[in-house]
Amino acid sequence: MAARRSRTRQRSSSAQLAWARTVLETEANAIASLSARLGAPFLAALELLDACRGRIVTTGIGKPGFIAQKLSATLASTGVPSLYLHPAEAAHGDLGRVTPDDVVVALSNSGTTEELLRLLVPLRRLRVKVVALTSDPTSPLAKGSDVVLDIGLIDEACPIGLVPTASSAALHAMSDALAMTLAWRRALTPERYAAFHPGGKLGRSVLKVKEVMRAGAANPLVRDTASLSQALVVMTNTPGRPGATNVVDRAGKLVGIFTDGDFRRLAEAGPLALGRAVSTVMAKRPRTIAPDELVLTAAAMMRETKVDQLPVVDSHGRPVGLIDVQDLLAARVV
Repeated sequence: MAARRSRTRQRSSSAQLAWARTVLETEANAIASLSARLGAPFLAALELLDACRGRIVTTGIGKPGFIAQKLSATLASTGVPSLYLHPAEAAHGDLGRVTPDDVVVALSNSGTTEELLRLLVPLRRLRVKVVALTSDPTSPLAKGSDVVLDIGLIDEACPIGLVPTASSAALHAMSDALAMTLAWRRALTPERYAAFHPGGKLGRSVLKVKEVMRAGAANPLVRDTASLSQALVVMTNTPGRPGATNVVDRAGKLVGIFTDGDFRRLAEAGPLALGRAVSTVMAKRPRTIAPDELVLTAAAMMRETKVDQLPVVDSHGRPVGLIDVQDLLAARVV
């Protein structure tokens, strides 16, 4: 231990930073070298993945195993059914998770990982296609696979040249290239991506007004000929008590909105005449939003105009809903 501390003290801060930069440069060069290796095999692998009617099963052990798990998670997050299969567990029953409709992506830098090699024969019996990611296109894994993605021989970014570092970075990058090119090929949209992240910030960022607005029986509506007292009854009896009501004309088009705030201001101004028409006290030509707009857009409009409710109208100007600031809070948008 004392000798180790002594060696550490002998290495200056600048030398340690220089070594760290060497690690980063080595890994960056390993990833950059992959570009020239892309070609027909990569396209063949894409064809298999895109045509897969089942799931894309990723497998690997050790550091490549972690990368295989990341690849599976990335695929799933973009809407591609996928699972990670531990090769050792596969040999003891978990192979039953794999079906002939699946495609297996096997990761091994050396291509000689025994646990993976033991899977090749049973996978062949199942008639499952196998894509190998390896640095040795002549390895047993490569020879037993349908498609081989060769990352090339890579010098590791470690003091003894043995710790999987640059090779792991290359495997990771090639995996991402596969997953992201498949996503591009399938024209992945932000909306579809967010559909698989409903609980996160990303999902909320593409949430649409129609998904949170108060519609149907929860959408308060009164005619412009209704009295103020009738408008108050609607605001009170509408499910969720929105604190506002949309006001429409005879054709059902929005002509205004009346809110609790409007009512309080009337009360402060003097005696209330509850029999007067709501059209005489409503806010005319209010800001509106379409149901297919983003909730974030609605939130920005409400902040800008300093209102708590926003009518939602269709292309004909008819109010199909109402969005309340409480709805934004419930959706955790504000």
